[in-house]
Amino acid sequence: MVDRANGTEDGEGSAKLIPLQAARREREAATVTFDRRELDQILRIYGRMVAANEWRDYAIDHLQDRAVFSVFRRTSEVPLFQIVKDPKLARKQGAYSVVAASGNILKRGHELARVLNVFDPTLRLVGA
Repeated sequence: MVDRANGTEDGEGSAKLIPLQAARREREAATVTFDRRELDQILRIYGRMVAANEWRDYAIDHLQDRAVFSVFRRTSEVPLFQIVKDPKLARKQGAYSVVAASGNILKRGHELARVLNVFDPTLRLVGA
């Protein structure tokens, strides 16, 4: 018998079964990741720094609230820098930030390319 007022059958409550695959998809969709364009920009900087013998290893963490690209001088150490993507901050300070090992935020912004400029070598005028 169908209760037309509630749309349920025989007194069933409002419990709703979600298929296992749909639950997994929702959980995976909630994970923040770097897209291909972002990884390309980050790995371009990483390659340049490896060639300069500054960095040697990296790790990528895709968490539910943010994605983190960590850079190491040696694998056994704490990361020198972390490039963080936090979509919750997209409308405020910007979704991207570079964090030093000390925890200081070196640069934050809405565009990844501008945030990664913190790793560009600065040219200085040397007096003769």
